[in-house]
Amino acid sequence: MTIKEIQDQIIEEFSSFEDWMDKYNYLIELGRDCPIIEEKDKKETNIIKGCQSRVWVSAELIDGKMDIKADSDAVITKGIVTLLLRVFNNQPPQEVYDSELYFIDEIGLSTHLSPTRSNGLVAMVKQIKLYALAFTLKNSAL
Repeated sequence: MTIKEIQDQIIEEFSSFEDWMDKYNYLIELGRDCPIIEEKDKKETNIIKGCQSRVWVSAELIDGKMDIKADSDAVITKGIVTLLLRVFNNQPPQEVYDSELYFIDEIGLSTHLSPTRSNGLVAMVKQIKLYALAFTLKNSAL
């Protein structure tokens, strides 16, 4: 699936919920399926700066596609990062870097997060895109 198709699928899933409590519960459920980062990668360099809670994100390039793993000590944040991984995982780095994330606004996530969680979301996206840029630059140097 393309990044756009995955975002459209997420928008459709969230549209079935009437209120934000149901959406928060769904986020918590999604967090249970987060591709968990290995303990050895839960280090300071993988912590997302600017998040209210502790969030670790690591990425590697496997067969030309990004393999991203994450974890958080907060259930809603873990759900948010799981959504990001769902969109970006197994995608070519250039496509990740070039993509526009519209699902965040479409599902209302940006308006229903506290300012610190919203800052954390921006920081998570920024870190994933930095990984994508690094992989793209490394590939072009080969």
